Amino acid sequence: MDWDKLRIFHAVADAGSLTHAGEVLHLSQSAVSRQIRALEESLDTTLFHRHARGLILTEQGEFLFEATRAMSKRLETAAARIRDSEDEVFGELRVTTTFGFGTLWLAPRMSALYSRYPDLKIDLILEERVLDLPMREADVAIRMKEPSQADLIRRRLMAVSMRLYASQAYLDQHGTPESFEDLSGHRLICISTKSAQVSAGAALVRHLFTADIRSHLTVNNYFGVLQGVLNDLGIGVLPDYVTEDFPGLVHVLPEMGSAEVPVYLAYPEELRHSKRVEAFRDFVLDEVIARRQRLKAESSD
Repeated sequence: MDWDKLRIFHAVADAGSLTHAGEVLHLSQSAVSRQIRALEESLDTTLFHRHARGLILTEQGEFLFEATRAMSKRLETAAARIRDSEDEVFGELRVTTTFGFGTLWLAPRMSALYSRYPDLKIDLILEERVLDLPMREADVAIRMKEPSQADLIRRRLMAVSMRLYASQAYLDQHGTPESFEDLSGHRLICISTKSAQVSAGAALVRHLFTADIRSHLTVNNYFGVLQGVLNDLGIGVLPDYVTEDFPGLVHVLPEMGSAEVPVYLAYPEELRHSKRVEAFRDFVLDEVIARRQRLKAESSD
């Protein structure tokens, strides 16, 4: 099969338009169209439905696009490894993690990474869906459970748990709960159990609602929960690492909390020697060690 025709097909399928694909490939629309027709003839099938608004892949086209997309990811990996210098760290690195961990822990610390490697380009992908690392949907992942995919290098970073926090202003106005039953007189701010989150957090929220909470605010991510707490709306269920950057939060009912949630860093085996991955991994480990040392110092005070 002609690699050049496959490259052109992939660009057309990705753009959904002969014109746009031609702009990307620096080819005329007619040249792109000829290559697509030739590919369809060689495969004896139709790859696109043509209509006034553009092109839509046929079922056979979807099969081929899935294959060319996998090929493209592999080629990107090869190119990235070739570009990685022995002495310099540069280029793009796609990092995925959850919205909460990415906004509340990772992003605030990344100035340390950029100060070391100013030419590094990070594409931070925040979503609860577990991206497929071997298929190169991302290069590195930080996940709230041990990855189950094969051919991944993984490292446990730390453990977090969900706990109850409130602002001092809220507690001054509404009082500090002394027992589980006292929560019924307060507003609870949390992630809905119907939203994507770690099972330990959902289990804690379900338990808290058995206290007959009179008022609540549910948000679909921890950043929103934190904003509610900081603005004195109620008592929030938040991961315990938020206290590092928001020391003014008051830990409510310290005896209550979720089970520990392990946090793992993972990346494909094929990126084992990538300087960009190595730089990011070492940065995260340095931050985790610093956190561990702070917690140890606080507990010994």
